[in-house]
Amino acid sequence: MQKAVLLGDEAIAQGALDAGVSAVYAYPGTPSTEINEYVLRSKEHRNGDVVATWTTNEKTSMEMAIGASYVGKRALVTMKHVGLNVAADPFMNVPITGVNGGLVIVVADDPSMHSSQNEQDSRYYGKFAQIPILEPVNQQMAYDMMPYAYEMSERLNAPVMMRITTRLAHSRAGITFGEKTKQNELSLPKNRKQFILLPSIARVQYKDLLNNWPNLINESETAGYNKYIDGKDKSKGIITTGIAYNYLMENYPEGIDFPILQIAQYPLPAKMIQKIYDECGSITVFEEGAPVLEEGLRGVLNNGKTINGRLDGTLPRDGELNPNLVAIAMGLSVPEISATPEVVTARPPALCAGCPHTDSYTALNMVMEAHGDGRVFSDIGCYTLAALAPLESINTTVDMGASITMAKGAADMGLIPSVAVIGDSTFTHSGMTGLLDAVNSKSSITVMILDNFTTGMTGGQHSQATGKLEAICEGLGVEKEHIRVLNPIKKYHDDNTKIMKEELAYMGVSVIIPRRECVITLNARLRAAKNKRKLEKANKENN
Repeated sequence: MQKAVLLGDEAIAQGALDAGVSAVYAYPGTPSTEINEYVLRSKEHRNGDVVATWTTNEKTSMEMAIGASYVGKRALVTMKHVGLNVAADPFMNVPITGVNGGLVIVVADDPSMHSSQNEQDSRYYGKFAQIPILEPVNQQMAYDMMPYAYEMSERLNAPVMMRITTRLAHSRAGITFGEKTKQNELSLPKNRKQFILLPSIARVQYKDLLNNWPNLINESETAGYNKYIDGKDKSKGIITTGIAYNYLMENYPEGIDFPILQIAQYPLPAKMIQKIYDECGSITVFEEGAPVLEEGLRGVLNNGKTINGRLDGTLPRDGELNPNLVAIAMGLSVPEISATPEVVTARPPALCAGCPHTDSYTALNMVMEAHGDGRVFSDIGCYTLAALAPLESINTTVDMGASITMAKGAADMGLIPSVAVIGDSTFTHSGMTGLLDAVNSKSSITVMILDNFTTGMTGGQHSQATGKLEAICEGLGVEKEHIRVLNPIKKYHDDNTKIMKEELAYMGVSVIIPRRECVITLNARLRAAKNKRKLEKANKENN
């Protein structure tokens, strides 16, 4: 059998490839990015056997994957937790249409907000949509679950969510590969009205969705991913979900006497939960993220057995779990953590040396001095680091695309000038519709689209906006004379500030595009070109 050491993300990608996936769609977002990166590097994609692409946003990813499923092919769509908010419209509807080819949705949650603006538990979405959820305990299980997920999706006519978290996504383990499945043949749905959600059809199919719920519960009880591990000490029962099982067992290397219910598949296995509840004096719940299971156990009245977890203070209500937090909850001693020496100072994240955004913000700061603080609305990207010293240029960051719409709202209320700062990739992700609203309202806002030719924050993926920004803005109705392109380098600082002042004075929608390639992708491109020249020279000399 073939083996490899893979990230959790990579194990999922390889599992999908081995399960006969035909199409993978994604918008880059940490901690999910490496799934599609792996597929893009795979021989299956390079040979043209598997379609894999970065998309404009998570909603378009989801809808493309639904389209692939419609024609009978197995499809994978991946995103981080906040991306599921963007994809919520098709995500909530596809359980009602059902699937033709298997459809798996991988959502990577980010507890402790390592690279996100909120904590969010995607299990709530899965429960809301009434679909099966898989939550692997480790990387091998993540790999093994992929062929099962596709088989279950097609057998039960349901999309399947796999929910992972940062630690599983970004840690490595040895993976043993299984057999490879052939891709599905192209085939249209037998019911040609299956994907037409007119009310008369949707009402019937929604009943089918509800009637399918007992099958999903039975699947959770019998598939083998949920395990009841008996123990002789019944004073306490322990329920773990996903990766939390590993944190528990790190504290008990010689084994544990308490019964454990290891949950890796939803809907929650009612019979297994009833068994541990009946047998044990109290229950302690370890789950990564929100107290989804714990809330269900407590119920509305909360007058049953003692339930310990995030809701009663046994565990913190926010942030990641870790072995030490689990040890404290179990009453075990924890080694003292040495205080950070005073000589070690915090080093907050900063824009890269040579980043074009630095010069853009430096010019903007100078121009905004005449107007006062609180007028610059920013967005999600590496340029959000301008909130920190030494630049301290921006005043808001809420969600993808909110810079333009928040600036419009502020301008509508009289805060003029209002400035929106958004990246080129974020603009095509979620900014274009807001710009259209601003144009239609003739709002007095200035939009700066920082064009560095890439999706920089997630590792330099291709930006959908490259070479198209001026045409998009003009097509949305921005007057051509108020679409200004700058070269953000110190040499042109005076010219750039002059243009910014002119556009801030314009009582309408103006767009300023500071354009210079990301220094990281530039260096990578130059290194690749240099290596290519060396290789060509060596080949020429050898011949």
